[in-house]
Amino acid sequence: KYYAPRELAMIQEIAPHSFDNAFRRVRPAGDDPVLVFDGERVLCAQTDGELRLPRRGELELSDARFGFTLDGAPVFLAESPCKCPAPYEFADARPLRYAEPRHLAWAIGAGGSLTRWYRANRFCGACGAEMTDSDTERAMICPRCGLTVYPRISPAVIVAVCDGPRLLLTRYRGRPFQSYALVAGFNEIGESIEDTVRREVLEETGLRVRNLRFYRSQPWVFTDSLLMGFFADLEGPDAITIQESELAEAGWFRRGDIPDDHSPISLTGEMIEVFRSGGI
Repeated sequence: KYYAPRELAMIQEIAPHSFDNAFRRVRPAGDDPVLVFDGERVLCAQTDGELRLPRRGELELSDARFGFTLDGAPVFLAESPCKCPAPYEFADARPLRYAEPRHLAWAIGAGGSLTRWYRANRFCGACGAEMTDSDTERAMICPRCGLTVYPRISPAVIVAVCDGPRLLLTRYRGRPFQSYALVAGFNEIGESIEDTVRREVLEETGLRVRNLRFYRSQPWVFTDSLLMGFFADLEGPDAITIQESELAEAGWFRRGDIPDDHSPISLTGEMIEVFRSGGI
């Protein structure tokens, strides 16, 4: 059993607010919030440090899709409108994952993931015809050949490699995120998730692990992924050989020396803090 410090909260943990992604076939009304995306930017306002989303009645939109419900109210998705009314403006969605209130930051992340999927499936991958929305479920249907496409979620692992009082921390190479992280990687076709853990640790650091223990999962909407967190013990020598195409740095840190430089909203950050606090 693991014990996370009480002040920790991953981005999807928005209680007392609620999020429900069950599909509904509804049209937007004037007061419904709309997530309007222009590439990786989203239309919003930030007043006194807090996010605000535009309402349907404030926008000139040709169409909007149902996305999900937030606190029981529908939230809709749209591409760039004809007009961008004050005080709203397009902002880079990436920094907004750390914004307040947390439930709107989560809504922007989840809405961005859905919007990328809709955008990538405008045309049938089998015959090239223009796809249409399903009336009964979240899916895109080809009217010509009948292909049905559902949202794709990529399974991935986060691995906290432990050696007694030491934890393995890494830094990515060539990515915008440069804080400390844990070993991570995507599952391959035909591979169990446990084998993904072993392979990714070996590929990135040259280390072998044993005694895998599942911790918890996180829907990481920013890469359209489902992260599965594992703690694992070092097996054999502790000498690190980094995969230089993936990592800029990897090293062992004792509990008292673990830096604070990691994501505060992620499964990675929570697992680091669980180890630091002695929750494992």
